[in-house]
Amino acid sequence: MGPPIISRAPEVMGGAAVFYGTRVPVQTLLDYLEAGESIEDFLAGFPSVTRAQVIAFLEEAKD
Repeated sequence: MGPPIISRAPEVMGGAAVFYGTRVPVQTLLDYLEAGESIEDFLAGFPSVTRAQVIAFLEEAKD
């Protein structure tokens, strides 16, 4: 098992699921992808999230 991918805490973004170590909601990535944007576009807008975190999240989500 690798490092945590997402976290939830009531004091961070009202308890929304965020990428671990950031304040970036996972829902933001999903919104980007739903709108037809690329992972690169998302990463450019949210540099505190790593490509590895995005890929790990998507891999976990598909299982």
